[in-house]
Amino acid sequence: MYETSDFKKGLKIMVEDKPYVIVDFQHVKPGKGNQFSRTKLRNMLTGQNLEVTFKSGEKFEVPNVENKEMSFLYKDDSGYNFMSQETFEQIAMSEEDLGESRFYLTENLKVVVLFYNEKAVAVDVPKAVNLMVAKSDPGIKGDRVSGATKPATMETGLVVNVPLHINEGDVLRIDTQTGDYVERVNMK
Repeated sequence: MYETSDFKKGLKIMVEDKPYVIVDFQHVKPGKGNQFSRTKLRNMLTGQNLEVTFKSGEKFEVPNVENKEMSFLYKDDSGYNFMSQETFEQIAMSEEDLGESRFYLTENLKVVVLFYNEKAVAVDVPKAVNLMVAKSDPGIKGDRVSGATKPATMETGLVVNVPLHINEGDVLRIDTQTGDYVERVNMK
């Protein structure tokens, strides 16, 4: 059992018989009255966000979740396919299960798949991934104001604002938490 004093980002708890992960929280100690915690939660099954206030000392069950390191193999009609590096067991997940994570999946990328009651429900991708630019308009000469950007479509379908000097075929490092361009990667 967890209490509100155990809260930290990434902690998984059961609320109303559903598994949630804590996205953000704030312990509040008002001058009058009891302490409480304002909490932002994300449902691990649906991806829905929830903001809840809990009284200090409330108890929460630990959800039956398991993390397994797997590799992304490919996408086909059955969905996105992953394989365990230890048991070679393969699973398929739908776009709805993956949410925004699907835009960061490249062949052989190592990810952590979250299982709830032995069903794959979510994927944690690395903090940054390298993606190739599939489509990008050329930068217009004379449009060199500092900080100028243009949209670029990555190989996975993700659209990112990039500096004007980026061209199709360039490999870029993308921050998976914000979806922002970090830097161009030299692939030699």
